[in-house]
Formats: sequence, C-alpha cells, structure tokens
Amino acid sequence: MSFNGPVRIEPGAIQAVVPYLKENGYRHIAIVADDRTYEIAGRTIENAATSAEISVRTTLIQPDRQGDVIADEASLIQLILDLRQAASEIVIAVGSGTLHDIARFSAYAVGIPFVSVPTAPSVDGFNSVGAPLIIRGEKKTIGAIGPSAIFADLDILTKAPSEMIAAGFGDMLGKYTSLFDWKFGSLAGGEPYSEEVADRTKRALQLCVDHCDEIGSRSERGIEILTRALIESGFAMLQFGQSHPASGAEHHLSHYWEMELLRSGRRQVLHGAKVGIACGVISDLYHRLAADEPSLFPDEHRDSILEAIRDIPSGNQLRELLTKVGGPTEPDQLGIDSELLKSSLREAHHIRPNRFTLLKAYNERK
Repeated sequence: MSFNGPVRIEPGAIQAVVPYLKENGYRHIAIVADDRTYEIAGRTIENAATSAEISVRTTLIQPDRQGDVIADEASLIQLILDLRQAASEIVIAVGSGTLHDIARFSAYAVGIPFVSVPTAPSVDGFNSVGAPLIIRGEKKTIGAIGPSAIFADLDILTKAPSEMIAAGFGDMLGKYTSLFDWKFGSLAGGEPYSEEVADRTKRALQLCVDHCDEIGSRSERGIEILTRALIESGFAMLQFGQSHPASGAEHHLSHYWEMELLRSGRRQVLHGAKVGIACGVISDLYHRLAADEPSLFPDEHRDSILEAIRDIPSGNQLRELLTKVGGPTEPDQLGIDSELLKSSLREAHHIRPNRFTLLKAYNERK
C-alpha cells in the first residue's frame, strides 16, 4: 500500500484544506466532528469551504449514554446516512482517533475518500487503513481506507489537552512490545516480517523517547516530533500492509479493557493511555517469562528471542517515561482493577486469534 497525498505538519496547516479541495475539484464535502472538535477546527473549515462556494454537510457524531463518542454501529449509520443524503464527494475527519475510524469506514462504505485533520496527537491511526470498530459490543478491526491527505496544524495540536498528548506518547511507547511480538511471531509462528518496516517504526519510537521532556512540556518542537512519529508509525503499517509493527499484546489488553468498560457502562479511557500502561504490564510479564519459562521459546530461536526481550525496557522504565509526559502509569488509575487485569492477561489474546504473540504462546502452552 502506498500514500501519495500531501502531508502538512506545520503551524496553520488547516488553512491548506480548502485549497486542496478546490484543486481537486470537490464541490460537495462532508465534515465529521464532535461538539468539541467542531469548535476547535471544524467550524473554521466549514466557513472557509462555504466562502469558496463549496457545499458542506457537517455531521456532529452524538455521544453514547456515558457521554463518549464511540466508533459503533450508531455512529457509523449516522454518518453513512448523511453522506448518502448529501451526495458527499469526500469526508473531512476533524478530531482524534475515534472520529477518524468513523470517517474512514463510512467513507469506504459509500466509496469516497477522506481527509485527515487531527486535533490532538493522541494515536498513530490517523493514516491507517484499519478501522477499529465496536460491533455488537466487541472490538473488531475492519479493513477500510487511509486518508488522501493529512493536515496536522501545530497551532491546534500544541493546545490539545495534556492527557491526549500523553496518550499519543503512550501509543508510541507500546511499540516496544508490539515490535517484540512481531519479531516473536515471525520466529516462533512463521508470521511475515520486514526488517525495513521494523526499523522505520523503531526510529519513530526512539525520537519520542529521546524528546519525551519536550513532548511533556508541550513545546511546538516536542508536539511536532510526536505528531511526525505517530504518522510515521501509520506509514509503517501502510508499508507492511498490516498492523503488526504497531500492535501486539499491549493493544490486545487495551481492547479487552475497552470492551469491559463498555459492557459495564463506564466512561471510556483514551486509547493511548491504556496502551502505555498495558505496555508496562506486558514488559513485566515478558521479562519474567524470559527468566522463568525459557522453554516457551523454540530451541533454534531461543537466543534471538531472549535478546529481543532484553531490548524491551523494564516495566518500571516504561512507567518512568510515562510519568515524564504526565500520563497515568498503573491500571487502577484507569479503573482497571486487579481482577480485570488478571482476566485480560488470560483472555486478551483471543481478540486477535490469528496474531502469534508471546502472550498467546504463554496462555496456550501445553
């Protein structure tokens, strides 16, 4: 998969959205946002498009009973119906990860492109082709489309809530364990692997770790580094064609927790916050397995796997990095109690049964 559209990561990038639409001949556009992101950026794009004599249909996704905007059937149908009714030619996703997932699948469903306008550097999925959706209460990633262009305005992103910036850093930190699981799956499970794509993801991760103080202080340079890293991680997934470089057992824990919060009627927690904490949990487990259960690893690859585990920072080191950016570090800070944590470590690998992680190997050992 390739990406040929413009990527603008700079102050004032939002001003380039309407010229892009005009240049490509779009006359009927849709904007999808929620109440907050509409005020942050959606209204600006709407006014500029209207002034350029472009017809605009704006859809504000309605929250659920807990007040959360969720990429579920109700949100998808709300947007798809609006797109069909207005005969929209392109969708502008204005928001963070959930709104992008709603936009990407809905655009795919009606056969039109979408444009990414992030309002917070909170996830690495802006330029993904996979849409993690809640279908009948279960988290499922559905293949859809990536954006035709990305306009990441640093004037907007530097003003994002600090917890969303910390969540973006947490999503990047999760690459430590996802990259290990990918390597493990290739060695122990015969899964496809690309050293080039792995290195691309590692470089993006390392930039974030090297500049975590700047990210935590929300400087323009720090937010640009984080945003570029998140988008680069998305491009790595596009290059490989699957989410292996950026999603392993830490994401499976996060999805498991999300589904349990939904089932129990509790408010949702930022995806990257869950991933960052889950990365520390998985690191603790994997280092323990390396010390106590090396028989889990095939004889012919044991040394390589043990070396790869040594490259994962310890759980405490990961939690120190999360603290530096002002993020939560322990499951109970997110309302994840000890019983839910235990059940997720036993069962979360079932969320992606075709993904051969060490968590899966550990739970299915004979």
